[in-house]
Amino acid sequence: MPIHLELNPDYRSQIEPRPLENAAKTTLLHQTVSADAEVSIVITSDEQIHDLNHQFRGIDTPTDVLSFQSHFTDPESGASYLGDVVISYPRAEAQSQAGGHETTAELQLLIVHGILHLLGHDHAERQAKERMWAAQAEILDQLGIGDIPLPK
Repeated sequence: MPIHLELNPDYRSQIEPRPLENAAKTTLLHQTVSADAEVSIVITSDEQIHDLNHQFRGIDTPTDVLSFQSHFTDPESGASYLGDVVISYPRAEAQSQAGGHETTAELQLLIVHGILHLLGHDHAERQAKERMWAAQAEILDQLGIGDIPLPK
């Protein structure tokens, strides 16, 4: 399960990559995704995520996480590229402080959430949200951070 992690240089010294990669792999394993599936995770600034949110969703404000689903399959290897998860480090930091937990744990939560979206989960309707939140809670428990408060 290739995980491509790109860290904005402004935040690189504040981020430990291993727990983030572990969150991605744990999510993919939980969802029984093929071992050759790839995903990219980008930790960036509020400004960049604001631009992406405006460009692709028409929402002129920053957000904590965006998921860009892909349906690309490498014709040579047959490996599937699931897509990109883009996370605002400043938002993750603020949310972790508000929730009383470590920024790394918040980043892990956002990675889990973002990858679940790549895999087709959604929270627009009540039943879909219940399924997504249940999967999210199980994965966070596996990561040892099941006590993080989830948004309602």
